[in-house]
Amino acid sequence: MTDDFTPSDRGAEEPAPRFTDRRKIDPETGKVREQPGTTAGEGDQSQPSSGGDAAGTPSAGDAPAAGDVPAEGAEKLAQERLEDLQRLQAEYVNYRRRVERDRLVARDQTVVAVVEALIPVLDDVELARQHGELEGGPFASIAEKLEGALGRFGWERYGAQGEGFDPNLHEALMHQHSDEVTEPTVTQVLQPGHKVGERIVRAARVAVSEPEG
Repeated sequence: MTDDFTPSDRGAEEPAPRFTDRRKIDPETGKVREQPGTTAGEGDQSQPSSGGDAAGTPSAGDAPAAGDVPAEGAEKLAQERLEDLQRLQAEYVNYRRRVERDRLVARDQTVVAVVEALIPVLDDVELARQHGELEGGPFASIAEKLEGALGRFGWERYGAQGEGFDPNLHEALMHQHSDEVTEPTVTQVLQPGHKVGERIVRAARVAVSEPEG
C-alpha cells in the first residue's frame, strides 16, 4: 500500500531555504558590518602594501619620491639648473650684440657704397658752390636736399685751408716750403674729403706747405 504524499506534507518535512546576507554595508544603518573571522580594525592582510613589505621597507625597484631627495642633492641640482640658465642668458645676450653689430656694419657698408658712387656729383656741387653758380638758381635747392639726405646717414665733407696736415685724412698732391708755417699745413684744398662716421671714403686732396729747413 502506497502512502499518499501531498505538497503540504512535503513542505512540512523539508526545511525552508536560508539566505545569508553578506553585504558589507548594513542597508538600514549604513555602517560597515564586521565580517566573520575578523576583528574591528583588521584589514585584508593577504596582499602586501605597495611600495614595500609589511614592515614598511621600500622595495629595491622603487624610485625615491621628490620629498625623499636629500637636501644636499636638491641644492646641487638647483645650482646646476641656475648655472645652465645663466649660461643660456649670456649666450643670448652675446647673440643679440653680434646681430646688432652686424646690422650696423651692413648699414655702414651700404652708405659708403652710395657715397662712393655719388662722389663725382658731390665734387661738381662743391665746385659750383665755390664759383657762385648755386646762388639764386634752382640747382641750389637740389644740392641742399642731396647733401642733407646723405648727412642723415653720417656723411660729411671735410678739408679746409689752414688746418694741420694729417696723412690719415689728407692726400698731399703738392708740396712746398714756407717760413710762414711751423708744421706741415694745408694751404689749398684741391678736392674735399668725404667720410661716413669715422670711415674715410676719400681722403681730402690738398697742397701742403712745410716749414723751411
